[in-house]
Amino acid sequence: MRTKPIIIATLSLLLAVGCTGPSNKSQTDNNQTTDNMENTQKESVVYLTKDISPEGLVNIYKALGVPAKGRVAIKMSTGEGSNPNYLKPELIKNLVFEVDGTIVECNTAYSSGPGDEKDDRNNSANHWKVIERHGFTPMFKVDIMDEEGEMRIPVQDSTHLKYDIVGDHMANYDFMIALNHFKGHPMGGYGGALKNLSIGCASRNGKAYIHSSGKMEVLDMGKLWTQEYIGNQDGFLESMAAAAQAVVDYFQKKEGIIYINVMNNMSIDCDCVDHPAPVKLEDYGILASTDPVALDQACVDIINNQEVTATNDPTDLLNRIDKQHGVHTIEHAEAIGLGSRKYTIVNIDK
Repeated sequence: MRTKPIIIATLSLLLAVGCTGPSNKSQTDNNQTTDNMENTQKESVVYLTKDISPEGLVNIYKALGVPAKGRVAIKMSTGEGSNPNYLKPELIKNLVFEVDGTIVECNTAYSSGPGDEKDDRNNSANHWKVIERHGFTPMFKVDIMDEEGEMRIPVQDSTHLKYDIVGDHMANYDFMIALNHFKGHPMGGYGGALKNLSIGCASRNGKAYIHSSGKMEVLDMGKLWTQEYIGNQDGFLESMAAAAQAVVDYFQKKEGIIYINVMNNMSIDCDCVDHPAPVKLEDYGILASTDPVALDQACVDIINNQEVTATNDPTDLLNRIDKQHGVHTIEHAEAIGLGSRKYTIVNIDK
C-alpha cells in the first residue's frame, strides 16, 4: 500500500473554520481564526537539484539563503562499519569547507552483533575507528558529541518526553546543518531530517529514552529492546518528532539551523545497519529547506511517485514505511508546530 501524497484540502479547511464556535465570537477571536487559517494554508519551499555532486550540495545550500554563522555543526551519519551507503567524504567536502563546519555524531545504543565488535559505534573508541576508516577524520574536524557526557534540553511536546537528552558538546555550536541521507529505516520506516535531528543528536541514554517513548532514561541494554519498552510504535515516532523539535528550538535560539536531504543509495535500511539490503532505487537528487517537516514529506512523496522499472523499484521502501507507520513522525511533527506538510518544490537547475 502506498503512502498517499499530501493534498491541500481547501474544502475540509473551510468546514473546520466554519465550526469554530458560536456566532457571537469577538472580533479579536475572528481575527485570530483568520490568522490561523492563513498559517495553515502557507506552503514551505523545498529546493531541489538533480546534481548529486560536491558542487550541487553547495549550490542547494546557497539556494536556501541562510548562511551558516559562528561555530557550525554538520550533523550526519558517518555510517556503520560495513555499510556502503552513507554520505561519502568526497561528496560533502565542498560544503564542509564552505562553512568551515565540524562533522558531529553521537554514539549508538546498540552493538553490531557477535563478531562485529570492530564495527561497533556504541562506544567512542570503536566509533572513532569507524569514522577514520570511512575517511572522515583525515579530511574534516569531527566531534562525537556525547563522548564526554550529555545534557538535557527542553521539549515543547511533553506527550511522552519530559526533555531531550543530547550530547553535551552540542553546546559548543551556534549553527547546525542537518545533512541527512534519505533512505529506509528498520524501526522508523524511513530516515531523513526528523530522525537525524532526534535519534542522531541524542546521547546513548537519549536514544533509549526516545525509543522507549520516555520509559527508559538510563540505557539498559538488557531491557531496551523488550516489548515492555518498545511496545508503542506511534509513541516512538511521536517521541522522535518531539526530540527533533527540541534540537530545532535549541539552534533557533542561537544562530539557526537548516536541513538538506540527499536521495542517493536508498536502501530500505538505515546507514546504522551494518549489512543493509540491496539498493533498488535510482539516485534522485538533493533537496533542502528551512522546514524539516516539508523536506521529509517531499522526499516521501517523491518515493510514492516513482514508477517501477527494471532499474528502479520503490516497492520495498514504501512497504517498509507503511509497515512502520513512518509517515506518522511527519504527521506528529506538523501537529506540534515543527513545520508544514504542504510545500512547493523549486528546482534550482532550471
